[in-house]
Amino acid sequence: MAIIGYARVSSSGQSLDVQLDKLKHCHKVYKEIQSGTNQQRSQLAACLEYVRNGDTLIVSRLDRLARSTLHLCTIADELQRKNVALQVLDQNIDTSSATGRLLFNMLAAIAEFETEIRFERQMDGINKAKELGVQFGRSKRLSPEQILQLRFQREQGVLIKVLMKEFNLSKASIYRYLDDSIPVQKTYNP
Repeated sequence: MAIIGYARVSSSGQSLDVQLDKLKHCHKVYKEIQSGTNQQRSQLAACLEYVRNGDTLIVSRLDRLARSTLHLCTIADELQRKNVALQVLDQNIDTSSATGRLLFNMLAAIAEFETEIRFERQMDGINKAKELGVQFGRSKRLSPEQILQLRFQREQGVLIKVLMKEFNLSKASIYRYLDDSIPVQKTYNP
């Protein structure tokens, strides 16, 4: 039964020293300097691969381990499947006990609830903005006059690559603007 530690900071300007001091009793410590939102945390992946039945994974705080509630629950499920206990020092969580598992699940449920409430508020705000006529998405790069000019030049045989350069657009954007099903309100007079 090994005691494995995992320490992470988000940037190279931060120090792992405080976490490493808390994890000094661990047999092995995985250290990482990587944003929590980064999908490619190689040391975390190596740590989760390394832990075995009966081991204990220790972190100083939950936010050092996972980037979201969903990610935390995924890690917790993997640890449970491997029969590895999780200890979170600062929040006094130990999933090797029934009380620790209950506390862990309650914290995860509360965090998930907060995420859902935040999403609902965000959707309410978006719907209200739409009612008020707010347009979402990227604004058109070309004016109606420029769109008509682009279409006219293409009808005259101007090559797509020339239009791309002249209007500073990608090939896909040129083809979208050339789509006749998209109405243009003004008329072009060359």
